[in-house]
Amino acid sequence: MADRHVEHLLIGGGIASATCAQELRAEGAPGAILLVGRELDPPYHRPPITKGYLGGQESKDDASIELPDDVEVLTRTSVMALDPAARTATLSTKETVSYDTALLATGAMVRRLPIDGAQLEGLHYLRALGNADALRADVQAEGAERVVCVGGSYIGCESAATLTTLGKQVTVLLLEEEPLERAFGLRAGAWVRSVLEAHGVEVRGGVEVERFEGDGDRVQRVVLAGGDVVEADTVVIGVGAQPDVMLARKSGLEIGPQGGVVADARLRAAGTEGLYVAGDIAEYDSVVHGRSVRIEHEEVAAAHGRTAARNMLGADAPHTEVPYFFSDLADWAWLEYVGPAHGWDDEEVDGDLPSGQFAITYRRDGEVVAYLSANGHGDLDAARARISGG
Repeated sequence: MADRHVEHLLIGGGIASATCAQELRAEGAPGAILLVGRELDPPYHRPPITKGYLGGQESKDDASIELPDDVEVLTRTSVMALDPAARTATLSTKETVSYDTALLATGAMVRRLPIDGAQLEGLHYLRALGNADALRADVQAEGAERVVCVGGSYIGCESAATLTTLGKQVTVLLLEEEPLERAFGLRAGAWVRSVLEAHGVEVRGGVEVERFEGDGDRVQRVVLAGGDVVEADTVVIGVGAQPDVMLARKSGLEIGPQGGVVADARLRAAGTEGLYVAGDIAEYDSVVHGRSVRIEHEEVAAAHGRTAARNMLGADAPHTEVPYFFSDLADWAWLEYVGPAHGWDDEEVDGDLPSGQFAITYRRDGEVVAYLSANGHGDLDAARARISGG
């Protein structure tokens, strides 16, 4: 028998659980809502980790997400066992909680580089506010002038921009030819490179990191395949993430080919009743894309949380929101994107790439599958309508 009962149990301390709690109360949900997260802090926005919070312009309070006063939040607490059939969860406090509906939103873990020297001090992965605190303290130490960012996606590019504004000499190393190439293509990637380089960031594409070296316990060099050496006082590693499905797997939930928890179009976990998934772990049947997708981004997780909340209250509605992404490079440039394309055969550029006032429409077999807006150029709402309408 459970120690106590709640109407709605939210597993995971990120934005998906936060928006779910907000939407449940906004829709008039009665009863107890319990949010359980293993992080040190209540839910907060993660983009500031590489932007304003890392740069010191935003505080922890600025990044926090406001929740209804009557939502119970347990931090530093994990769900150790979940029984979807019995609708019970066992917490790390040994307490057993039964529920009517639950949301599983355990997020993702950083992907670590398994190479020589990975144990050296001065290597940083960014996933939580505490990681940004440690990185900022590290680069503010005396003599920490040269920073290497490994990876050319959001983490690498945003961190490089922010650390440059802090006066650091930054080099970005990436496997692709251009930064953000995988998401936006070569043309947009070349423009991102031009923005970074115009502000003093060195970008080296098409290179592979072979190992980290240091004469003592701290990193001093990044050695590339082929033997080139890049001097480094501090290293930021942003080479992707992997969905945290340990609890889901242990609970017998189906794991899909993309590594997430399989769910239907309503975000209900496959083979269950009353259990929904959201955020980085959700591998769901997307009515927008016409296939199963798993997408990692804060705005997507937030939208999942809202849809899950409505369905937890009986709406029985598919998730129809077109995924939205954004990225800021300090105050130099910003990008907004709807999609994602997951492959395209045509790019149509509107505006002027060199000036940074442009938008790109991505098509596959003649249909609009994604749209990128640089510095506010173009019409994102019209693009959303075209994507959702096929």
